[in-house]
Amino acid sequence: MADTAQLKIADMIVELPIVVGSEGEKALDISKLRSETGFITLDHGYGNTGSCQSDITFIDGEKGILRYRGYPIEQLAEKSSFIEAAHLLIWGELPTQDQLSEFSDLLTGHQMLHEAILDHFDLFPSNAPPMAVLSSVLNALSSFHPQLLEIGDESTFQAAVARIMAKVRTIAAFTYRHALGYNIIYPHPDKKYSANFLHMMFGQPYKDFDPDPTIVRALDAILLLHADHEQNCSTSTVRLVGSSEANLFASVAAGVCALWGPLHGGANVAVVDMLETMVQQDVSIKDFVGQIKDKKNGIRLMGFGHRVYKNFDPRAKIIRGICDEVLAKLDINDQLLDKAKELEEVALNDEYFVSRKLYPNVDFYSGVILRAIGIPKEMFTVMFAIGRMPGWIAQWYEESKLTRIGRPRQIYTGKPERDYVDLDCR
Repeated sequence: MADTAQLKIADMIVELPIVVGSEGEKALDISKLRSETGFITLDHGYGNTGSCQSDITFIDGEKGILRYRGYPIEQLAEKSSFIEAAHLLIWGELPTQDQLSEFSDLLTGHQMLHEAILDHFDLFPSNAPPMAVLSSVLNALSSFHPQLLEIGDESTFQAAVARIMAKVRTIAAFTYRHALGYNIIYPHPDKKYSANFLHMMFGQPYKDFDPDPTIVRALDAILLLHADHEQNCSTSTVRLVGSSEANLFASVAAGVCALWGPLHGGANVAVVDMLETMVQQDVSIKDFVGQIKDKKNGIRLMGFGHRVYKNFDPRAKIIRGICDEVLAKLDINDQLLDKAKELEEVALNDEYFVSRKLYPNVDFYSGVILRAIGIPKEMFTVMFAIGRMPGWIAQWYEESKLTRIGRPRQIYTGKPERDYVDLDCR
């Protein structure tokens, strides 16, 4: 393959360097296009634009491949844990036993919130959106750790990572309990990451809470499967904000705000909303599928197919088995979950769905699991944010080593130059 491609603009020939990634992805380097030609490219939604070169996560949507730092997601889900995967994403390598223990202990040591931060929760109404609270409190953390606003060395970065990773689940659990008017349950020093979150969510002040190991593993897997996903909307936001040299706290808070959008982090909420509507209106699976097939109805099928994965979502294959384990373990009598299982069965066998590759995706199964273990749907996107935190941190850190601020261009389509008209003449 040639090292360059040629772009012809009128009588001008422009040489564009060809960049090839480690997995064979190809790109045209247009970084000098404007300075050399006066032209820019136009790509709404950046669907055909690479905003960076990254060593963190690889996706092949056609082949259904997802890898963290080269490791297949299937292997990590089977053999690893969320905290181990977080270490891998942030620092680039799987930790040794000593490194993993040190990281875990560091998270345990920083999971408490400053008592003054608790006042923030009282300032929000009980019906405040949990994502609003999460982004606000994450940003406020920066004022309690001013020594971490500038990352000058590895130890400072590690200290910032530990505080954000440890405290985000504490903030999330406190947000939930405050909204219900429940007593705050402080983190337990002897419980690991996912078990401790469940303890803070569902524990009682007067007795210890030991979540079922099956539920702990399921939650840990959900967090791991969402830990990073290349340059999506929220991750790109974190990198763009970080490129201004904004601190890590502010940057991940911006990521939370981007994730809040229903087109991004709200997909599993939409799944539960869809199933709730079916139950409330007493719509059978047969009738619902018929409505989906009749495009005139405008009924949207949520939790099926994926914008990136064109054949199957590798995370869905993993989480489906976990979903089965959770439902079997809990043996819940829930019409909504019954509808979900019926819909899944139809979708996997109906030619309409199969031919269009409308397989249940990770959002379908994660929504079902989260509901089954008692997490309300208004907290679903918060769970997504907890899981995505190591990816955001890793992406921010990678971006911080670059020196150029992100600054997209535009094609102006407004009014041409015109003269000001005095007020009394309008």
